[in-house]
Amino acid sequence: MVPPTDLDDFSPGDLKRLVLKLFEEVAELRRTVAAQRDEIIRLKGGPGRPNIKPSGMDKATEPKAPSAGGEPRRKGSKTSKLSIHEERTVKVATPPQGSRFKGYTNFVVQDLVIRPQVVNFRCERWQTPDGATMTAPLPAGINGHFGPELRRFVLAQYHQGQVTMPRLLTLLRAFGIIISKRQLVRLLIADQDGFLDEARDVLRAGLISAAWITVDDTGARHKAVNGFCTQVGNAQFAWFGTTQSKSRGNFLELLRAGHCDYVINAEALAYMRHRALAGPVITRLAEHPDRFFADRAAWTAHLDRLGILALTVNPDPVTVATEGALWGSVKAHGFLPNTVIPAFAGTSDDAGQFNVGQHGLCWVHAERLVHKLDTFTDEQREAQRKIRALIWRFYRDLKAYRQHPISRRKAALRARFDRIFTRKTGFVTLDRLLARLHANKRELLLVLDRPEIPLHTNGSENDIRCQVTKRKVSAGTRSDPGRDCRDAFLALSKTCAKLGIAFWDYLGSRLQVPNQPDVPALPQIIKHRCATA
Repeated sequence: MVPPTDLDDFSPGDLKRLVLKLFEEVAELRRTVAAQRDEIIRLKGGPGRPNIKPSGMDKATEPKAPSAGGEPRRKGSKTSKLSIHEERTVKVATPPQGSRFKGYTNFVVQDLVIRPQVVNFRCERWQTPDGATMTAPLPAGINGHFGPELRRFVLAQYHQGQVTMPRLLTLLRAFGIIISKRQLVRLLIADQDGFLDEARDVLRAGLISAAWITVDDTGARHKAVNGFCTQVGNAQFAWFGTTQSKSRGNFLELLRAGHCDYVINAEALAYMRHRALAGPVITRLAEHPDRFFADRAAWTAHLDRLGILALTVNPDPVTVATEGALWGSVKAHGFLPNTVIPAFAGTSDDAGQFNVGQHGLCWVHAERLVHKLDTFTDEQREAQRKIRALIWRFYRDLKAYRQHPISRRKAALRARFDRIFTRKTGFVTLDRLLARLHANKRELLLVLDRPEIPLHTNGSENDIRCQVTKRKVSAGTRSDPGRDCRDAFLALSKTCAKLGIAFWDYLGSRLQVPNQPDVPALPQIIKHRCATA
């Protein structure tokens, strides 16, 4: 959006969108400047950014395992877990005269065989009575002139192993594979619709059946433009989506899991009321007979017919109505039926883009604000230490409550929360922080009513590290298929790890590598695991 010569020509809605875009650009510039400053300091031999250690609250509040007395635990047999592929007999060259044969002793060795295998398929050709030519089809799994085993190796190395394309190309050529960079790119992103569909269905299965999901986002570059990668997942699945925005509307679009429709239903109207959309606007949308819109163009045309596009009020009716219609689509497809979405706690807007549906907040992020607070006097440091100790003990008791929820403890924990976060320490900055956290009481104590939800978003932070690593080693993506394949394969790899499935076996099953174990559809496994969790 290019501002006009006179900003007075902008409507309030246009100004708001411009300010939001500028905020995103300023945030990205700050990250760039910070990285450049750290690099300059490092090159000059300076100390660089201060190393603030993690608070350790979550790990320190875990119950200690009982010490095992007596003898140390013996290791299990590794050989029993192996399948023997070959047996070789090794003989003594010349045993001393008079020696007696005493049988054999086994020594198991694991090895890896990597070599190129070139197969010339001689496909039969027949001419039918009507003059047509019939050729025998190639075996399943062959893509161009490359077999399924090679395709599996390429996908596993690039996505799970995080090997860059130039290094992977060098590695393949060192093995004796004659392949060009263009052919390698095709193996990575061409004809991957089956994997893309399964990754999408993984998200849909999780959104339908999971009791809770956690979310996170990180920077991502696509077509030389800064964007954001959003993670959605829980203990059973992970999914990634890269877009150019991190707004609430963008998050709601991702929660549609591939659907493109906009729906006006009871949930959409309730969302609009909650976001303080003007009553007359809600009435226009509620009373109109059209409730379903196939895509954004149809929805925008509907808003124009109702005269909503021309409104210049605050909050922006187009933004709120669109978010409501997106939320209506999410609910219409059966997603997030009673799902809690824990997100960050403590940023300026408490990660407002994720604040939809039943919303919880992360205790680790909340405590981190107290931990990272700058102190300048002994009194301030002592006040900070006492508050952190109180929060740690309270967090430990919340974890105990999750394991054994007792209804009579709810009132006591809520009253204790109030006592901690309404304290006046005399440290003004700390007191303001405590008051802000106290305002988030409902989200921070949601676990009292839903003990199955986690108290933190550590799972999302761990999941999204693979995207951060990919960004560091491979920069950004250059095409939409490349972006979609990167997100999909990293999601499938993470999901396989959570379900206890070897990604190598998963790829072998999907690429129809001969003599490989069959791996059921991941969405089916996720639904079963979530139902029995």
